[in-house]
Amino acid sequence: MNKYLLFEIGCEEIPARFMDSSLKQLKENSKKFLNENRIKFEDIKTYGTPRRLTLIIEGLGEKQDDLEEEIKGPAKRIAFDDNNEPTKPLQGFMRSKGLNVEDLYFKVAGKEEYVFAKLKEEGKNTEDVLKDILPNLIKSINYPKTMKWGGKQLRFTRPIRWIVSIYNGEVLDFEIEGIKSSNVTRGHRFLGKDSIIVNSIDEYLNELKSNYVILDQEERKEIIRKQCIEVASSINGQVLMDEELLNEVTYLLEYPTAFYGEFEEDYLKLPKEVIITPMKEHQRYFPVLKENGELLPNFITVRNGTDYKIENVKKGNEKVLEARLADAQFFYKEDIKIELDKYIEKLKNVVFQDQLGTIYDKTLRIEGLSEKLVSEFGYEQERDNTIRAAKICKADLVTNMVFEFTELQGVMGREYAKVSGENDVVANAIFEHYLPRFSGDILPSTNAGTVIAIADKMDSIAGFFAIGIQPTGSQDPYALRRQALGIINILMDKNINVSLRNIIDYSLSNYNNLNFDKEKVSMEILDFFNQRIKNIFSEMGIRYDVIDAVISSDIDDVSDMYNRAKELNMWINKDEIVEILTAFNRVSTLAQKAEINEIKEEYLQAHEEKVLYDEFKKVKDIVKSSIDKKEYSKALDEFTVLKNPIDNLFDTVMIMDKDENIKNNRLALLKQVYDTMLLICDLSKIVYK
Repeated sequence: MNKYLLFEIGCEEIPARFMDSSLKQLKENSKKFLNENRIKFEDIKTYGTPRRLTLIIEGLGEKQDDLEEEIKGPAKRIAFDDNNEPTKPLQGFMRSKGLNVEDLYFKVAGKEEYVFAKLKEEGKNTEDVLKDILPNLIKSINYPKTMKWGGKQLRFTRPIRWIVSIYNGEVLDFEIEGIKSSNVTRGHRFLGKDSIIVNSIDEYLNELKSNYVILDQEERKEIIRKQCIEVASSINGQVLMDEELLNEVTYLLEYPTAFYGEFEEDYLKLPKEVIITPMKEHQRYFPVLKENGELLPNFITVRNGTDYKIENVKKGNEKVLEARLADAQFFYKEDIKIELDKYIEKLKNVVFQDQLGTIYDKTLRIEGLSEKLVSEFGYEQERDNTIRAAKICKADLVTNMVFEFTELQGVMGREYAKVSGENDVVANAIFEHYLPRFSGDILPSTNAGTVIAIADKMDSIAGFFAIGIQPTGSQDPYALRRQALGIINILMDKNINVSLRNIIDYSLSNYNNLNFDKEKVSMEILDFFNQRIKNIFSEMGIRYDVIDAVISSDIDDVSDMYNRAKELNMWINKDEIVEILTAFNRVSTLAQKAEINEIKEEYLQAHEEKVLYDEFKKVKDIVKSSIDKKEYSKALDEFTVLKNPIDNLFDTVMIMDKDENIKNNRLALLKQVYDTMLLICDLSKIVYK
């Protein structure tokens, strides 16, 4: 008969940011433990609120599957002595596995016979195994920060106050650090009972709901979403629904009730982001918009409870937001008393990194690098605006507003630039140079913003690599991976054809005051980018061997690499691809042996090599012309015209001729064919069956 497990870890309030990871680990680790212990199951579900992590496993087998395992012992030649008695190695093997001589048999493994035996272990009852699994399951959940409490050695994100463990209607007794499992859970901290006895999954779910706990996080999320929309509609507005904020709010409460609050209309004179940021980032409020997208003097928030005396709660939230907005208004008025470029001098007092100088130093490097990139990108018409924006792009970091609300860096730079009389291109570039700020974020839309965004990010990468600070494993304290991904995505999005090596070299040249091996660091940064490029292309569905074929061809133009990879990814689906690749793999293998690159026609002896040479001269120019036009599929099609002449050459001619001149000439011909292939990609990297 299939059984179930209801398991709940009751805690003090768990930080919302840890909840998704907690539930994922709870599910994956329980599945892993069950599989390792040979316990069958049908379904695993996890639920979470601030005070509890719940695991429900249905369709559990009554016992472990029986285990039958063949184990290998010592070699036969050392297993028995001259009297046919077990030697010490064999005795130790039998003793460790609980075996007798009668259990042994011999079997050839590799080049000689070994002792083997079969271990049979009858499966234990699931109930008994779970008593060992569940304490380890609790310990298996990892957190960035943990704590100990009450003299216990157990570490968890917050103190564990109770554990519910019910196996098919019965309490599954176990204990961890003095915390005993039971069938007693707790309701809402303020509205529910402090002790609720449950004996089944249905009873558990119903009792929690009766005690103001909506266990299913997805159900809570949809309730919050629906309530916010309805509340916004009641005041003729539309809620600005931020999914990340919605997810956080979902894990901050157990019983949601949404309501709206108000603030003084005078604050609407502030830039929109100045109002939204304290709402969302500090108070977890949802802004409310008019149909035209303008802000209403309202906000929506969600209470952890019912609507009892909701007016008092409303007034309290309004008072808190009022204080935040008053601060923001004061900071804004103070900041605009000074023109944005007057803040630049203060950047000399803000350290970027001990060895890399101040933010002021970084700004000078960004400005210098931007000048070079304007030319590289062909954005000469935007030179003046780009250099101006680069000069003042970090100035807002020392304003009162950004000091208080760091999330507004760039945003306030744009606003203060406009107030200071800068044109829209400069103002927008200041904001856009931080883009993209996270995965999936928008990218710069202006040429000036594009240049400065790449300059800023590349300056950081170059500087940290130059002083030996690189991402390792999961450690990336300066977000260099994110910045590299940002550069790659911008180059692809804007279809900018530029040498990545050149950008790296320009960036490293700004650090001539540091002592480092420029060539070595340049290669390290290029390898770092190539790994990010591989990851991005792979996520786009491009085959790994196609990615290797493009990257191995010594091309360092990210946008161009992307276009080549896309076309090659489709091109290799040709019916005759195996024959094509076989031919060019033979070429690449022998091309490596070439000592010279020059072909001398007087040494072309065989008819087949003359034919290949003549065809190659025709194809080479067409291939180069197609590459110049970025018609890579056409270039590949033209190049494969050489397949038959190549096959005929290998089938009839000995490449490694005894005559050194003839041999070297033939190898030179293959090398030129191979080098031309590399202008498109390295087909020898393509894997085929």
